[in-house]
Order: sequence, then structure tokens, then C-alpha cells
Amino acid sequence: MRYLGNKTRLLSFIDSVIEKYNIKGEVFADLFAGTAAVGDHMKDKYRIYSNDFMYYSYVFSKAKLMNKTQPNFLKFKQNYDSNPFDWLNKRKYKPSDHYFIYNNYTPKAERKFFTEENALKIDGMRIDIEELYRKNIIFEEEYFFLLGSLLESVTKVSNTSGTYEAFFKFWESRANKEFKIEPLEMKSSKTIDSGNLSFNEDTNFLLRYISGDIAYIDTPYTITQYASAYHVLETIARYDFPKIAGKTGRRQNGRKMSDYSRKQKAKESFEDMFRQIQFDHILISYSNQSLVPIEELIDLARHFAVNGEVNIERVPYREYRNLNSSKKRNGQELFEVVIYFKKDRTLVKSPLNYSGSKDTLLPSIYRELPRHVGTFVDAMGGAFNVGANVTALNTVVYNEFNPFIFEIIEMLMNSDKKELIGKIERIIESNSLDNKKKDEYLAFRNKYNKLEKKAINLFILHMFSFQNLIRFNSKFEFNTPVGNAGYNDNLRQRILDFSPKTPNLIMRKGSFEEIDYAEFEKGTVFYFDPPYLITTAEYNDGKRGLKGWNSELEAELLMYLSKLDKAGYYFMLSNVMEHQGKINNLLKEWVDNNSFNIVEIGKTGSRYPRSEILVKNF
Repeated sequence: MRYLGNKTRLLSFIDSVIEKYNIKGEVFADLFAGTAAVGDHMKDKYRIYSNDFMYYSYVFSKAKLMNKTQPNFLKFKQNYDSNPFDWLNKRKYKPSDHYFIYNNYTPKAERKFFTEENALKIDGMRIDIEELYRKNIIFEEEYFFLLGSLLESVTKVSNTSGTYEAFFKFWESRANKEFKIEPLEMKSSKTIDSGNLSFNEDTNFLLRYISGDIAYIDTPYTITQYASAYHVLETIARYDFPKIAGKTGRRQNGRKMSDYSRKQKAKESFEDMFRQIQFDHILISYSNQSLVPIEELIDLARHFAVNGEVNIERVPYREYRNLNSSKKRNGQELFEVVIYFKKDRTLVKSPLNYSGSKDTLLPSIYRELPRHVGTFVDAMGGAFNVGANVTALNTVVYNEFNPFIFEIIEMLMNSDKKELIGKIERIIESNSLDNKKKDEYLAFRNKYNKLEKKAINLFILHMFSFQNLIRFNSKFEFNTPVGNAGYNDNLRQRILDFSPKTPNLIMRKGSFEEIDYAEFEKGTVFYFDPPYLITTAEYNDGKRGLKGWNSELEAELLMYLSKLDKAGYYFMLSNVMEHQGKINNLLKEWVDNNSFNIVEIGKTGSRYPRSEILVKNF
């Protein structure tokens, strides 16, 4: 089939890259499937997830991934004593007002995509296939195989150079051939995994909800929009009688345009994809004359790759020449590459066990990030679980009002991890600290309050305190009783692993109101995780020697967020709208009045579970 970017001749090279880097896995995603050539090739080796936002591509994927060989059409044969291809080809069709292709893409409508005779058959067969499925004479996998066969057969009599952005003024020889529906070309498979899935979604949206092992990415390279290039195939596949216009009769309603074919949006679309993709191994087919230069794409991928390692394999000249009609474009040699990197999917958990930490909700929060994150401000940083795990292209800012918490995070960020662990273990040993050792704990707590108010000592105290609470009296004396927990191998490893994914880290101590957002570039993302007004926790009860959270502070925060929104910055606010019969009316009215978006991100808390929401202005 003539198709832009078809990777049929590149399949063996893709196999060789997978073999070279010893890429293993069970789930393979073909995320910009086109004619489903890659998924079809891989279906013997993996469970396939196939996606494309064009419906005709979805048809090809369903046809090839639901069938291991050409369907036998047993029920059809029992009813008609024939196979459906012979039956359809022998059918006679007459003009009708509802024959959409005949009435809109032939000389009858002053367009020359098809001869009138061939268009009649295309319309008639398309409706017949639908009717056979409606009557349960063909099953779902047979329906998609027949529909895919029709689409592929249509391309063999189209009076075009390959796409449907224009038609020839004369009748090309292929267009004058009598139309016949022939079985779709596909690979026979020994087995078909029942877990194969085909999607008809925007890839960047879908990636937020699927995961697997290997992802193959073959985005559009140029400004050519597939919705325009293959609009006739889309209409035949959907047969939805769209509103059309222009010389070529392009679809007008609900046309899906790819941001990967828009110069101003392509790079941020890749950034969003790399951030959201939850697959271990990433393979990208790309060209040196794509909208985003290869060097820029590789630099972008390094932000999201394990250890920043990205590999480039250049497609051999012979295979590339088979994929392209010209060796040069704009005087430059054309070549294609396969880019491979392993995605860094790790989430580090802060060693500071601090109430309200969002470590269990991180995937749900990150799913809601905007497409571009240059600078991320964790404005109420706490244990720094959120900001530490964000991959921002420029900077992450950690801000925390509580000076005791700030000093612990500052120590964890700036210390040599192994030296810090050595100090911690020596202090624990010298003070005989252990689980439930009340006297030793109280003695060390007293030493901290009277003699050595150091961040490392407070960090150790919190390890052995009741429920890991960090609480002070009005004299700023630590007063949490002993608990059942303590220092262990898990906590030791968390200290070793705790580093921000964004190398450029700025640490700031102070209240959120003191952050001058004008210092940051427009589009900076500000994240807020305040104490929740309608829940009870040690950090909003006003008994820590610090001011507690109340309605006045809630109102100040909402006003600050309104200023951020007006100034052109993004914000994300974690909160609870309802809990145990209470409603945060301040928050509810503010959200409703400003029409901000609310996303439910999950439940937290074991004794009194609360439904957490994320409010955002984008």
C-alpha cells in the first residue's frame, strides 16, 4: 500500500536494533500505527498495543491484530456458499443519493479521485460490509478484516500520486482498472495474543493510561497532516457523511490535526510524550529533516533517559532509499535514524516521613502536568516528594516555610550521601537508639532541645518518634513521644537514592506569599500542597510552635493563585473538597467562580480516607 512513512522495509532494521541492545519485554506498543505494519510484524513476539488517532489506521490495526491469518468466514460461507470477496466483487450497484464517494469524489462532483464505476462499488461494498456485520453474518474480527481489505484495495485505483491532497487532472492507468476488493496483506501468525489492544486516541493522551515494555514511535516528520493526506480513506472507514469543502472535498467536522506536524508545537509534544510514557524501552524512527532537528530531539530525550544515555542507529542507505523517493532535500542529504533510550521510570521516596507527603499520588499528579515544564516550583515542598521527581527542562525550586523541615531537606540534598549515612549511624549507635527504647529516646530528645539543635539530630529523632511526627511546643522544643519505628535498611536506601531528577535545583526558605512569581518565565508551573482546611493533621492544628493553617491562610493562598493565573503562570493545587460531611466552601466557590479544572487523583489516609483532588488552571 502506498503510504507516507510506511515502515515495511525498515522492519528488519528495527529487529536488529532490538537485538543489539538486548531489549526484552512482553508488551510492545506501536503508538503511531499508520497501516499497522510494525504491529503486524511484531505480533508473533509480543502482546501488541496499537494506536493511531486516524480511524482508518485503527481499522488496519484491528484487522491485523485480531486475526492470525485471513479469517475463514464460516458463517458467511454457510449463508452464501461463497467467500465474501467473490460475493462482493460480483455484486452490481446502482447510483444512490446516499452513496457518498460516488456523489462527492468523482467527476459527478468535479473531482477525479475515482471513476464513477469504481466509486459505485466502493460505496456499495462499504454499506454491504456494515450490513453483514449488523446481521451477525460476520464476526468483529472478520468485519475489520473486510473493511481493511476495502481500504487497501481503494488505494490501488485512486487517481492520485499516493495521498488525497490532490487528484490527477487526467486518468492514470491504475484509476481506470476495475475496482476489486482483495484480501488485506498481512503477516500470518502462529498465535494471536488475546491481550492485543487497538486504540483510536491521541497518543499523548493515551500514554497517561497505558504502560508496558517497548514503545515504538513513528510520528509525522513534516508539516503534512495525515488528516488531510488521507481524508478520503478516513471517510470510507467511518462512512459518517461528513461536511466537506474545497477542491479535494476535505472533511470539515472533527478533523484531527497532529501537533507533531506543527513546527511550533512538535517539540513540546515530544517533551510531553517522553515525560508521560510509561514504557521501559523507547524506539523512535526519525529523519534528519524533520520539524524538530535530530540533535534537539536527542538532547530532549536525555532529560528522561536512564543516566541521560541515548543511542542513535543510522538506517543503512539501501533501506532508506527504498523508503524515500529522493536522496536530497534542500541540498542536504536525507537520512533516517532509529533513536533508542531506556526511560527512567523510577520514583524516589523522600527519607523524611512527613505527614501529607504525596509519594503515593505522584503518578496521578504528574499525569496532569502541562505539555512543557521548563521550571517547576514546589511552593510548599514539605518532604520534597513531588518536586524531586519532576523532570523539568530547566529548574526545580524547592520552597518550604517550616525552617526545621527546610534544613533537613537541605541537608539531604547537599550532603555526600554515604558520609551522611555514616554520621547518622554513628549518632544512633552512640546514643543507643532503637525501637521502643523510651529512656534513650527521651535522653537524645533532651540533648537536641538543650544542646544540639542540628538538622541531622532532628532527622534522627523523627525516625524514632511516634508516627514519625515532627512537632514542637511553644518554645520550639521537640515534644513528640517515642514510637515503634526506627532506622532500617529501607530508610538507608532512600537516603542514598534521594536526588532530584532535575539537576538544577534552587532551594528557598520562606512562605509561599514571599515567592515573587515575576522572577520566573511565563509558563512556569507552581505546585501547592497546603494543609487541608477540613481535615485534622498535626501540621494544621496550630500546636507546633508555628502558626497553624486556618481559613485566613486558605483565603490568602487562593488569592495568590488567582494572581498567578492572571499573570500567565500555571498552577496545580492539591486539596480536599469534601471530607466526613464537611465542605471546603472557600475552595468550592473559588473554583466554581473561576472555572478552574478539578481532577480526582485518588484516596489517601487509612483510618479516615480522604478523596484528594487537583485544581489546575490549564
